[in-house]
Amino acid sequence: MSVGNPPRLLDLAAMSLLRDEALTIFSLEYLPTELFPPLFIAAFYGRCRETLKTMVQTWPFARLPLGGLMQKPHKGTLQAVLDGLDVLLAQKVRPRRCKLRVLDLRNTGQDFWSMWSGARAHVYSSSSMAPVVEDISRTKQPLAPLEVFIEICLKKKTLDEFLAYLIRWVEQRKASIHLCCKKLKIVSTPKENIKKVLSIVQLDCVQEVEVNCTWKLSTLAMYAPHLGKMRNVQRLLLSPIHVSAFKEQDHQYLLQFASQILRLQYLRDLHMESPSFLEGRLNQMFRCLKTPLDNLAITNCLLTESDLTHLFQCPNISHLKGLNLSGVTLTNFSPELLQVLLEKVAATLQELDLNLCGIMDSQLEAILPALSHCSHLRVFSMCGNLLSMAVMERLLRHTDGLTGLNLELYPAPRESYSSQGVLHQERLALLHAELLEILRDLGHPRTIWISPSPCPHCGVDICDHISPSI
Repeated sequence: MSVGNPPRLLDLAAMSLLRDEALTIFSLEYLPTELFPPLFIAAFYGRCRETLKTMVQTWPFARLPLGGLMQKPHKGTLQAVLDGLDVLLAQKVRPRRCKLRVLDLRNTGQDFWSMWSGARAHVYSSSSMAPVVEDISRTKQPLAPLEVFIEICLKKKTLDEFLAYLIRWVEQRKASIHLCCKKLKIVSTPKENIKKVLSIVQLDCVQEVEVNCTWKLSTLAMYAPHLGKMRNVQRLLLSPIHVSAFKEQDHQYLLQFASQILRLQYLRDLHMESPSFLEGRLNQMFRCLKTPLDNLAITNCLLTESDLTHLFQCPNISHLKGLNLSGVTLTNFSPELLQVLLEKVAATLQELDLNLCGIMDSQLEAILPALSHCSHLRVFSMCGNLLSMAVMERLLRHTDGLTGLNLELYPAPRESYSSQGVLHQERLALLHAELLEILRDLGHPRTIWISPSPCPHCGVDICDHISPSI
């Protein structure tokens, strides 16, 4: 017979209190601090709204990580907590017991609840979990704006009920509530919803922006001033931005967008998927960068040799850790351009993606010396390029000294295909065996993936289910 863990005394005390909600509310002013979290958990799952409302007003911690308890956003629970904040905000001076500064609605804070509920052992951290030491002078001052943290993903025609209610509530209390969103994702939603959210959120709190829907360059320019106010953005992802035929007005749109990049002093990661507006104009964008980038992705678009020249001349790409030019056709480019670019970033580069770039033998041979000096390289992918077996052998030998390289994805050798571009599985198997023998001769344990393009099984240009060669 197995016996489960008996309830802790704190849990039993919390459950006992909740049997009489009126008594619970009356007792909160005198309740020991360590009883607040288990009581809040019990009230949360028991939907004791009046208890939740009152507990917010006496919460003895700086942060209330409510999102860590919500598997799915629940409007009723949110209403109870916000009602409690309304009572708190209506008071002219801070209550003696309450230390609340932040309401966190993100899916975080599980460590806090786990520690206080006894779900797992946890080292007590006075900096993050202890109640804020009471400052007598502060209790006599008006409340500072309270921060509400949330992650926002706009992907529907209408705002979901939870987010819509929160935005209305914040909009009516903008002087005393700051709505903070560190991650903002826009997938597909009407412009009026985007404008509504951007007008409510504290833009200088945003650290990551992802736009994953088709916008025109004029739309990007329209939102550019909002982007410029997100001065703490570290990661910006845009995909795709559509321009059918570049016109004079589009030039102004590009300048409007680029001018706001000047304000992003903490930008580290820049990802642009299908930025058709960049062809021949990359210098207008990159001369606006104010700080060194860690990761740069410009994918599935056309660039000119002049663009690539401006790229390696840009001082703020010299410390790149990740470079992704997948889908940028480099077939007719001078081999030296890619070589100089790699030399510029060789000291720091950790990930390099050159998939579907139309790279030929001469271009790969030109970059091999620079590639062999990328001593920190961990990931190298160049699937979908047409390379001969001889050049692939030289590639394996040049990269053998890169001991940190642990993920290599290469195309099937050119000899695997017929003159009409049809893959011959028998030829591929023989060449695969030859590559495996080369790896054995080198004597350094490596794992490489050889990916035909298109994949004979799924038909895509780059697939991830091909068995590796070791």
